[in-house]
Amino acid sequence: MFSVAGGAFAWGARSYPIGTAARMGPGYFPQLLGLLLAGLGVIIALRAFMARGEGSCADGRIGAWGWRPLVFILLANLVFGACLGGLPAIGLPPLGLIAGVVLLTLVARLADGEFRLRETLMLAGVLAFMSWATFVLLLKLPLPVWPVF
Repeated sequence: MFSVAGGAFAWGARSYPIGTAARMGPGYFPQLLGLLLAGLGVIIALRAFMARGEGSCADGRIGAWGWRPLVFILLANLVFGACLGGLPAIGLPPLGLIAGVVLLTLVARLADGEFRLRETLMLAGVLAFMSWATFVLLLKLPLPVWPVF
């Protein structure tokens, strides 16, 4: 995945002037990052194919998929996006950053089999506050913080 994304960025940047290291053109940085990302993908893939340690089977087979974490982590991101942007198709207005982070944390925590509500709510509160402080207060991003009905 890294190699494909990096290769795509490097390919897309080839139409821009590259320049030199002393006088960088608009294509220099995207092409450099794309090639570095593609190289990183190749290194990770090679190391994965050569790995023989804890977590790898003796016969080289890959273990079973973790469907529960996969489903809940993807669902948590979709819920967060729906909270920030709303769902006009069903009439759901944007719920804001705070509700989005809290719901993201609650749904993502379901990926583990041991759900502890008190700890999860404490984590959600801290993450919501830090997200608000970082993105709204410090970076001044125009994000909806609270629901608008």
